[in-house]
Amino acid sequence: MGGWNTSNIPDLTDKTYVVTGATSGLGAATARGLAEAGALVIMACRNEIKGQAVAKTINGRVQVRPLDLADLASVRAFAGTVDYAHGLINNAGVMAVPYSRTTDGFEMQIGTNFLGHFALTGLLMDRIRERVVNVSSITHYIGRIDLADLNWEHRAYSRFGAYAQTKLALLLFTYELQRRLLAAGSAKLAVAAHPGYAATEINSKTQNLLEQIIGLGNRLIAQSAEMGALPTLFAATAEAEPGGYYGPSHFNWSGHPVQVSSNAASHDEKVAAQLWELAEKLTGVDFAVHPD
Repeated sequence: MGGWNTSNIPDLTDKTYVVTGATSGLGAATARGLAEAGALVIMACRNEIKGQAVAKTINGRVQVRPLDLADLASVRAFAGTVDYAHGLINNAGVMAVPYSRTTDGFEMQIGTNFLGHFALTGLLMDRIRERVVNVSSITHYIGRIDLADLNWEHRAYSRFGAYAQTKLALLLFTYELQRRLLAAGSAKLAVAAHPGYAATEINSKTQNLLEQIIGLGNRLIAQSAEMGALPTLFAATAEAEPGGYYGPSHFNWSGHPVQVSSNAASHDEKVAAQLWELAEKLTGVDFAVHPD
């Protein structure tokens, strides 16, 4: 039996979506799936040249606009170009990179994967008509939120620990955003997705010897970026549950999208509220949620 796939995406002719990190892998596959269903897709890309090259391969309406999530000035500039969008898909990210800092002084992974997306969502929230989709990962299971040291300034840096923290943060953000939308009487949705194990550039650029092992895994056991993007496309276009989380059907690893569960830490409402407050302080974005 087949599962949900791109043929199940409804006609999106009247819809506009923003997809971050649309230059390769999951982001490019997500942009392609939306555009080929008729949507106008705003490809938010750090590398515009690469974005334009990908855009030429997509059969549909796409626009490439610059966005560097590791620079809050760039996030604000990009947000100023978006009049409205039916959906915002926070897909971009870096994975297990050596310790470095963003333009604003944040640890690179938390700054790019979470804080940049938090700021972008807050700046666009009143212009998003239907839903926000945050792309998390099965690595959230090993993540730990350290509110006192979110930027790894006082503890020994762990590349994968830092990455896992960001993916747990995105789930906490998703669930807290959905609670606030409901409390405000908004019909908008906050939804999360994860790709399982998909062969993409993000998990082959860790800049260490592990890259060779990951590359071998990509060739032997990983599913394609197109399959990995299906949970995101489902979360963005199908009848998703408010605050739902979607991933591959086969042990969270591969297969067609289904609703999945996340760990207990991702549902900690106290930590979620504290993380939200901290993110507002760090980014300078007053993230207010209003009724529709």
